[in-house]
Amino acid sequence: MSTNKNEKIIIHDATLFFRKVELSPSLNLAHAQALEHAPARYPLTRTNVKTITIPAGLRDKTIANLHIGQIPKRIVVGFVSNIAFNGSYHHNPFNYQNFDLNYMVLYVDTEQIPAVPLTPDFSKGTYMQAYNTLFCGTGIHWKDEGNNISYDEYGNGYTLYAFDLTPDLSSHEAHWNLQKQGVVRLDVRFRAELPIAVNCVVYSEFDNLVEISKDRHVVVDYNV
Repeated sequence: MSTNKNEKIIIHDATLFFRKVELSPSLNLAHAQALEHAPARYPLTRTNVKTITIPAGLRDKTIANLHIGQIPKRIVVGFVSNIAFNGSYHHNPFNYQNFDLNYMVLYVDTEQIPAVPLTPDFSKGTYMQAYNTLFCGTGIHWKDEGNNISYDEYGNGYTLYAFDLTPDLSSHEAHWNLQKQGVVRLDVRFRAELPIAVNCVVYSEFDNLVEISKDRHVVVDYNV
């Protein structure tokens, strides 16, 4: 990383390119007539990122009430040093280390995910179950695709844990599942006491709707 503490990034110019479509008058009229009866509804994937600081000296942490209300369709968890996360020029904020984690499990209400908790041993290089979450948790488990993260790289700076919380493991698909309400909890344990403070970064995805009325009022429905 940088050795100069006085470096700054200045954006002098930014350009946004997008496509513009001109609708025919008949189609414009049809849209206006349809909006008289019901608002337009557009599905979207809402994302949420939470950060929880785990102090140095702890060996285990229970993050209760990670989500209350709508259950996300996918969760990705990673750990990065608190110093790097807070902007140190000498540390990489995208260096997701394993911190010798040896236990992880999610709870959706009383349901345990995965059914068998993750128990990697990074010191011995045995963490296949954790590495496999990057495939089954992202929808490429049964596809002829990769993620450009090798097994060795996973344990050295690319340690992320992905969980698909949909009933049919379809968080990557276009169709929706019935929305569930509940509480999500995360339990983690480390082989030894943490030598430094660590930030647990939790990325979550939700299925939601954007509604646009005939008066062009926009409403985001988080309860769908």
